[in-house]
Amino acid sequence: MMNYIYGPVPSRRLGFSLGIDIVPYKTCTLDCIYCQIGRTTCKSIRRKSYISKDDVLREIEGTLHSIHNIDFITFSGSGEPTLNSDIGILIKGVKEITTIPIAVLTNGTLLFMEDVQKDLMEANIVLPSLDAASQEIFKRINRPHHSLNVDSFINGLKSFRELFSGQVWLEIMLIKGFNDTSEELSRIKNAISEIRPDRVHLNTVIRPPSEMYAEPLSIEEMTGIKEFFGKECEVIGEFHAKARKRTEDIRLYTLETTKRRPLTTIDIANIFGISEGNTIMMIERLKTEGVVTERRHGTKKYYIFSKIKDRIADH
Repeated sequence: MMNYIYGPVPSRRLGFSLGIDIVPYKTCTLDCIYCQIGRTTCKSIRRKSYISKDDVLREIEGTLHSIHNIDFITFSGSGEPTLNSDIGILIKGVKEITTIPIAVLTNGTLLFMEDVQKDLMEANIVLPSLDAASQEIFKRINRPHHSLNVDSFINGLKSFRELFSGQVWLEIMLIKGFNDTSEELSRIKNAISEIRPDRVHLNTVIRPPSEMYAEPLSIEEMTGIKEFFGKECEVIGEFHAKARKRTEDIRLYTLETTKRRPLTTIDIANIFGISEGNTIMMIERLKTEGVVTERRHGTKKYYIFSKIKDRIADH
């Protein structure tokens, strides 16, 4: 049973990504209305050592012996990874184990802190978010910890970009009726020009959100915004990659992964290299057992671990 590792999951930006989850479930600086794994249960900006570094590194080393063809090892998961004060030590430890590149998927709100900046210096790619450039929209979409403000957030992104020698890929989650106005998009565009990321990725609400009123933009709307932001910007597409054969316990890995992100049957088939028919049969068994729940979003069906409350109680 894995406590900290999940996947690899099919990522639209990182290919097949092996995830490392280093904070307790839904411990975050934000409570975003679009979060795919639900409401934040512990909103905090306090950094501390939440878990055993040695246990994490042992689990990574053991996992890499049995799982191959991984494109990235990604610090992400069910909360904000930079809240773990040991993330810098863990990044260095992973680099001693493998040459697979390391990505950090962060909301970026703590990048104004010097210790956070220092901790991320040895990552290959840092992928922060910026969903708003005004305090009003920041509060409406991201529902931040009371001590956070959008100006220090953007300044943190700017200073980190100046110091960091790796790649910075900035993600903007666009939500209908929130940050898609001409005024807010102009503010975000100005912030992008100051931050100078290597890439800008536009996303919208693909998976079931924390709040059902968080609605996606159409592809036409996304394309128009892409043109407004300029040539460095791209719309993130659906993940399409050749399925990779796996020999692990598919049921176990499916449950561990759906704790951190909802999956479709096609996602699961891609991860494990099995037919969609066999995937559907397995999912139906898991639904019958009550360990996964089906959620519809748009025309798609997603499956998510249904015993989240047990996980919350553990922390």
